[in-house]
Amino acid sequence: MSTINSGVNQLESKVGGLTVGGRVHSLSAWFVLALRLMMGYAFAYSGFTKIVAAEPFSAGGYLANVAATNGNPLAGMFAWMGSTPWFVEFANVAVPWGELFIGLGLLVGAVVRLAAFFGALMMLMFYFGNWDIAHGVINGDFAYMLVFLAVAAFGAGRILGLDQYIEQYEVGGEALVERYPVLEYILG
Repeated sequence: MSTINSGVNQLESKVGGLTVGGRVHSLSAWFVLALRLMMGYAFAYSGFTKIVAAEPFSAGGYLANVAATNGNPLAGMFAWMGSTPWFVEFANVAVPWGELFIGLGLLVGAVVRLAAFFGALMMLMFYFGNWDIAHGVINGDFAYMLVFLAVAAFGAGRILGLDQYIEQYEVGGEALVERYPVLEYILG
């Protein structure tokens, strides 16, 4: 078995005077790719099945009832969302189509950081909606939120994804991300 050592295996970050760092194994790229594809498939499948279901997707019952137990700190917000018709209609469209587009973005590796951000945001809302701290504050929704954030942080769209090509697309003789550096926060 052969591995490629590109010399870019070092990670280091400084936040608030604290520096953390370490070496990353060259096979890590495969695991980052696997996380991106796993979450992409899960979200694309979930969104697709909601869109093509015989019964139209409805978020109203979930929003109105899910947070009423277990001391949820956002119970009032979920109750408001569930009792506000325009918000329920928004959620009825945003959840299935959001899941589908997030999933497709991750699967093809396009606008991965943006897709992962919205995936993490959805998982954060599911975390609070499904609030249950009987076994601690960490649950599957929280873990999936962290997976989305890891996919974004590692720029997983550059690993066998379209983002590596989108970033290098030339506009006026220079690469897209060089011309518009803010896109670096969306692509990858």
